[in-house]
Amino acid sequence: MSARDNILQRLRAAPQGTAPLAPDVRGFHAAVSAARPASNRATRMEVFCDKMAFWHAEVVKVTRDNWSQKLRELCAAKGVRSLLYGEQTEYTAALLAAGIGGLKPYDRPVDDWKQELFENTDASFTSTRGGIAETGTLIIWPDANEPRLMSLVPPIHFALLDADKLYETLFDAMIEQGWSGGLPTNALLVSGPSKTADIQVTLAYGAHGPKELIVLLLVNEEELA
Repeated sequence: MSARDNILQRLRAAPQGTAPLAPDVRGFHAAVSAARPASNRATRMEVFCDKMAFWHAEVVKVTRDNWSQKLRELCAAKGVRSLLYGEQTEYTAALLAAGIGGLKPYDRPVDDWKQELFENTDASFTSTRGGIAETGTLIIWPDANEPRLMSLVPPIHFALLDADKLYETLFDAMIEQGWSGGLPTNALLVSGPSKTADIQVTLAYGAHGPKELIVLLLVNEEELA
């Protein structure tokens, strides 16, 4: 009998134990939530803004009526000459109507315009799936209309986040949005601009990917202050 056969025989002859119980994830998060102060929309927005600032990102409060105009002002202030956007999203019409110069649709396979995308695109604008207050994180689900490269390549990333979709934790977002019913090919969790600590374990921002992240937070008129 070979050593392999001997090992397999011993494994087959070993007593069969009972399968371990699955962890009670919902129970764990319920206990954690009960131990922390009650959360509401105002506190979630405050924590999210504080966390984003910690990660060197900027949050600009906007309304449904003025977000596109505010985006135009930000692009002008930052000298953005070309802004990448998805052609078929619920925000496209308002984006086009804002009169932003240099709008560039993502309308080709990346191999057809790789140099232009990587070298001659100043900024991008994307929608978001939601946000996580606890960690100051955006949830982005790339698709054919807004491919993953839009939030990874241009030096400036503008992201539109509806405050109605700002959750306390990632678990809350997963449950309330029903992620178990279907996930995208990849889901991105973005906290601030790109960063790395590869060199001497020193955290550096903007080493690769976006050097700036500006979140346009959609709020009610009375929440602008």
